[in-house]
Amino acid sequence: MTKMLRLATVGSVDDGKSTLIGRLLHDTKNIFEDQLEHVSSVSERRGSDFVDLALLTDGLRAEREQGITIDVAYRYFSTPKRKFIVADCPGHIQYTRNMVTGASNVDAAVLLIDARHGVIEQTKRHSLLASLLGIPHVVVCVNKMDLVDFDETTFEAICDQYRTFAERLDLHDVTFVPISALAGDNVVERSINMPWFEGGSLLYLLESMYVAGDQNWTDMRFPVQYVIRPQTSDFPDFRGYAGRVSSGVLRVGDEVMVLPSGFKSKISAITTYGGSLEEAGPGMSVTVQLSDDIDVSRGDMICRTANVPMVDQDLDAMVAWLNHLAELQVGRTYLLKHTTKTVRCKVQKVQYRLDINSLHRDQGVDSLAVNEIGRVSLRTSEPIFFDDYKNNRATGSFILIDEATNLTVAGGMLRRIAK
Repeated sequence: MTKMLRLATVGSVDDGKSTLIGRLLHDTKNIFEDQLEHVSSVSERRGSDFVDLALLTDGLRAEREQGITIDVAYRYFSTPKRKFIVADCPGHIQYTRNMVTGASNVDAAVLLIDARHGVIEQTKRHSLLASLLGIPHVVVCVNKMDLVDFDETTFEAICDQYRTFAERLDLHDVTFVPISALAGDNVVERSINMPWFEGGSLLYLLESMYVAGDQNWTDMRFPVQYVIRPQTSDFPDFRGYAGRVSSGVLRVGDEVMVLPSGFKSKISAITTYGGSLEEAGPGMSVTVQLSDDIDVSRGDMICRTANVPMVDQDLDAMVAWLNHLAELQVGRTYLLKHTTKTVRCKVQKVQYRLDINSLHRDQGVDSLAVNEIGRVSLRTSEPIFFDDYKNNRATGSFILIDEATNLTVAGGMLRRIAK
């Protein structure tokens, strides 16, 4: 079986994101009979003349009453070829921050566009966010083709409209497919209503999507999360450093450097709950032992001696502001959590705020409101070890936390060292 695929459905409200996920679950036979019976009965009570598959993901009472998605809903399903994790992200502008959360670490985004309306403001907003988040693959689903009589001209016009906008974004792999999530056309099986479309169904595209090459296998980064020192009779001298491999490959015998101390050593062993390993790759949680006794603690990073990340206190970052209670303001101090390290930081400057529709950079601003995106300069209380987000999503991302409320108020993507 190929690598598990992490997906996010994005797009404007009422474009059919929840219905699409429900259709995928239904047509791949990944729902139980009692679930389908419940959804059918609820649909009937609400007066619908069809089974509302969106109810499979919209679980909150407010979501079902209004027919919208508010919170991110995660659903798991599998086919003989692949396993999937799908994040159903809300489409309303006031819940854009929820979309950022749901799509922050996915392999691909399924962007829905209503065939009757074409590319609208929220379509552009979510496409921009997908670009900033570095999502490697985007599948644009032109939905509700049944409401435009499965017209090929309408589909091609929307594709051209989206391509014109997407040319200004950093999107590398964009695929288009016409669908009807409600009726199931081109979702799991090819549609007989659109013989003019020569591509595969949405499920075929997702099952055949190659994502292994999207991970960073070059820059070895191992943020230390916990130091294991049992000091028992069975393990009197054991000292291991537990964590998750952010990128690259760790191998027994490799010469490594520990930051921030700069001390060098060699990997003497790599262990997991299941036993010892000779190497570990991105995403694996392991315990690393070094051949030398070095002072290593949580927040330190193990890397190769000839390939080290940037180390600095002055940072440039794109920030998506998530807090509706207060704005980001110059001079404010926040907690910055990066990999396993948490430090205090101060907002030095808002370089510009990004206009979602025109992509114009509004300069001369000193704050960001909820759902706004901007480029900011930060100064941390101590150096952090990071890479450019475009090269390494794991070590190029961070969150900002309000010290008073402990709320996560922003997600950030590091771009370069500010000098």
